[in-house]
Amino acid sequence: MLKTYGVQVEGAPDNAALPALRDGVQLKDFPTRPASVSLMDAPPGLWEREPPVRVRKAILAAWIKLGIREGRNRQVRRMTAAVDHPTLRLIRTAIGSYTLEDLAQGTGVKPK
Repeated sequence: MLKTYGVQVEGAPDNAALPALRDGVQLKDFPTRPASVSLMDAPPGLWEREPPVRVRKAILAAWIKLGIREGRNRQVRRMTAAVDHPTLRLIRTAIGSYTLEDLAQGTGVKPK
């Protein structure tokens, strides 16, 4: 099942980082499967994070949309670090057809 994330990464991903994520990267213990990756704007209605994300004035931050079909331990964070763009903020925006678009902050789907 496709899991989609909005990922704020340190630095601006270049022409080598995005194709590497698309093709799959080699982590220490396993190779990742290919991912769907694209640059994106910051998600609308983004809430404040507590504690705040560290900000470095000399290093820009960018947002990418990343879709994976596996979900191993800290996989997205490890993938972005492998292409030299550590994750600063990670928001899962969808699992399959379930998205955050229609949910208000602090609400969720309750099981029946």
